[in-house]
Amino acid sequence: MAKLSQDDLLAQFEEMTLIELSEFVKAFEEKFDVTAAAAVAVAGPAGPGAAAEAEEEKDEFDVILTGAGDKKIQVIKVVRELTSLGLKEAKDLVDGAPKPVLEKVAKDAAEKAAEALKGAGAAVEVK
Repeated sequence: MAKLSQDDLLAQFEEMTLIELSEFVKAFEEKFDVTAAAAVAVAGPAGPGAAAEAEEEKDEFDVILTGAGDKKIQVIKVVRELTSLGLKEAKDLVDGAPKPVLEKVAKDAAEKAAEALKGAGAAVEVK
């Protein structure tokens, strides 16, 4: 088997959907018994004030679909508008709720996405 260069691999990853890439990462983690989690710096014990400050400074939010509601087709349409997912991927995301629709987005974008999903009849949570 020919060895692929880093550029060749990146070109292949560019063509994958987010769901395909997520499945690849899971398979990679299982095959090589590793995790793709970012390293976390270990700090000394923080007081309650430090935890409150960290919560106030939060600038990235996740929009999580917790339920599709009665208007599943409308929810799928909104998910497709908010993401670059195809019809099948959006349907799988809605069927597999609870699942994140958007991750690490600004507060205003998260609120707009949540309102759009709620308007379509979905149950949404912003974290």
